Amino acid sequence: MMFAFEIDKDQPVADFYHELNLMADGLLSSEANPVAGMANLASLLFHTLPDINWAGFYIMRDGELVLGPFHGLPACTRIPVGKGVCGTAVAEKKVMLVEDVDAFPGHIACDSASRSEIVLPISINGQVVAVLDIDSPEPARFTSDDQKGLEVTVEHVQKHLRLSELLAPAA
Repeated sequence: MMFAFEIDKDQPVADFYHELNLMADGLLSSEANPVAGMANLASLLFHTLPDINWAGFYIMRDGELVLGPFHGLPACTRIPVGKGVCGTAVAEKKVMLVEDVDAFPGHIACDSASRSEIVLPISINGQVVAVLDIDSPEPARFTSDDQKGLEVTVEHVQKHLRLSELLAPAA
């Protein structure tokens, strides 16, 4: 199955995310394996979101975030809960929208080109099992409209993927 990653980036943000989430729903509804689904979704986001340099997932393993499927430059492989933007999103169980990563206390610079970031926790039964992390080389790239659109993306992840598999001990 081939997908075209063509979305009009000049349309209103809500319309852009509506189209993006239709694509995400299609990708995720055909594959319940969390790693395969996350890999395809990371690719979709990387190739459709304008002005980003990294899109991917970190998965909770043994009390820390471990690098999962992503697109972009090589990244930090482990992030402690409560550290950096991703670890803070887990600790606080909330979306972190950071306009200037250099001003974020304890920011972990995996790519020195990144200037802004959004991290969305992915939970099952109130437990964070992963985060969706997206970075941009543009300051203040992400808005509340991006957050709303990406929250719908995370809902598709929670709806379609067997996230309970992420709770099993790593092999």
